[in-house]
Amino acid sequence: MADRQPQVLQVNGPLVTAHLPGTPTGEQVRLGSLHLTGEIIAREGPRAVIQVYENTEALRPGDFVEPLGFPLSVELGPGLLGNIFDGVQRPLAQIRELHGDHVPRGLDVPALDRNRSWHFTPCTAMEAGARVTGGVPLGSVEETATITHHILMPPGLEGELVELAPEGDYKVTDAIGRLRSADGEEHELTLLQRWPVRVARPYLRRDHSIAPLLTGQRVLDTFFPLLKGGKAAIPGPFGAGKTMLQQQVARWAAADLVIYVGCGERGNELVDILESFPELTDPHTGRSLMERTLLIANTSNMPVVAREASIYVGVTIAEYYRDQGFDVVMVADSTSRWAEALREVGGRLGEMPVEEGYPAYLASRLSAFYERAGRVETLSNRPGSVTLIGAVSPPGGDFSEPVTSHTKEIVRCFWALSKDLADARHYPAISWSESFSGYVGVAAGWWAEQVNEKWEQRRASALARLTQADELARIVNLVGPEALSPGQRWVLESARLVREGILQQSAMDEVDSYASPEKQYALLTLMDHIHKDGEKLIKQGVPVQVLLELPILARARRAKSTYNSEQLELLTEFIKEVRNEFEQIRREYESVEEHA
Repeated sequence: MADRQPQVLQVNGPLVTAHLPGTPTGEQVRLGSLHLTGEIIAREGPRAVIQVYENTEALRPGDFVEPLGFPLSVELGPGLLGNIFDGVQRPLAQIRELHGDHVPRGLDVPALDRNRSWHFTPCTAMEAGARVTGGVPLGSVEETATITHHILMPPGLEGELVELAPEGDYKVTDAIGRLRSADGEEHELTLLQRWPVRVARPYLRRDHSIAPLLTGQRVLDTFFPLLKGGKAAIPGPFGAGKTMLQQQVARWAAADLVIYVGCGERGNELVDILESFPELTDPHTGRSLMERTLLIANTSNMPVVAREASIYVGVTIAEYYRDQGFDVVMVADSTSRWAEALREVGGRLGEMPVEEGYPAYLASRLSAFYERAGRVETLSNRPGSVTLIGAVSPPGGDFSEPVTSHTKEIVRCFWALSKDLADARHYPAISWSESFSGYVGVAAGWWAEQVNEKWEQRRASALARLTQADELARIVNLVGPEALSPGQRWVLESARLVREGILQQSAMDEVDSYASPEKQYALLTLMDHIHKDGEKLIKQGVPVQVLLELPILARARRAKSTYNSEQLELLTEFIKEVRNEFEQIRREYESVEEHA
């Protein structure tokens, strides 16, 4: 009977109700003559609710629905790096070659090139007859000039290795081995494996060792540090510099791989990123940054539910490289657009909305996503990590809106961008009053061991001066600078030195674009000495105006771009020069007092 066949019953935007008995929730399907891609998200008896990742304009009741027998999954294997995919992992470069600038609906292009050959080198320890389990490396492939791709046993498979292919060139679908499981069934092993995007990949245990994710950005590393395997958010309004900050993190972060997910951002913004990333040079290798980067592009004019999938596609790929022992950074830009997709789907399902129309499960979905971050010991006993950085785009810069407020409760690092700072040309425009890091206490151990034990103390002192200066600035705005004491005027100048000499950092300046931990601490030490030495002189009776007019203060503000990270000895000499000048002033005023 026709009514018993899998078929479309109702089309409601990206949501389709179909007669599809017996098919489980989460299974991927194809719909209609165009073979549109969809995923079952709910069931009502024999009816299934499907979210379609493409435009459903041509879909009609009665159209055929084909279950594919597996959940929404990604292809994992060599050839991912350097590619640009859409939200459901279709390779955009290959699609453009085949169909031009517009992606036809229902297009099914494999994520990994089926025609390209890879030189496979088997593990010498692997022999026929060996017992193998999921996650064990079978061999390796040189994916790029800097990344060796380890071919792993798919998680969940174990048994006897019947054979392993010799060294040679293979396509991703070629058999490189055979496995016999305990039930006697044989499984073909290839360079390619699939994994459902909504299921976190397994690992042995969490790794709680301390390893800061150094970015070379002083406001991040020194003031609001992030650890490898940590969770961070970058909230900020339009024009506050999120894109530039993300590029700097991608370029300089001490990570092996970077995955950037453009989730529902404006097309022009995403185009800028897609054009700029391939042109960036990896400062660690001198080669193209794309050799260790993967981009997922899903703009605001693409189907809204594809945004929801893109986040999971990105984090699944990140976990796959983590399992090979890599440190991976994934940037999601932005989780606000992802949340909007949840809101639209929830509204069409008739779910009861809560704050600003978002579904009640918004917080739990955000939490589940960020929980896939972490530093772990993999199934192959290697350390690896996934660090998640989610950009948030609150309307009007309102941090009290649901997505930002829920994210703030989940993440341990909150890099809040300020429109006022951006308008004042202060970049990165990270607000020191609204930002925080829950990793400071842990990171302090690393800084004490690797750089200097006074790092935490000097960091806290600098932040205290910035906070005090903000309060004093409000007083100045109300009653004028005459109301301030000499000591308070010096606090304002000290905070200015921290802002301009440490927090501000030019991505366009070859010297200033990156600062090593040692250089960051040296600059922090410089500003700390200037503040304390000046404070002592003011208490001694030296007029604050004399200190404010010192030419060496301007040199101190420029020290960040005067000395690169390899010129620490020169920077140390400059610190001594500054201290000597303050000491000379002290002696001069002591001499004047003696003669008086």
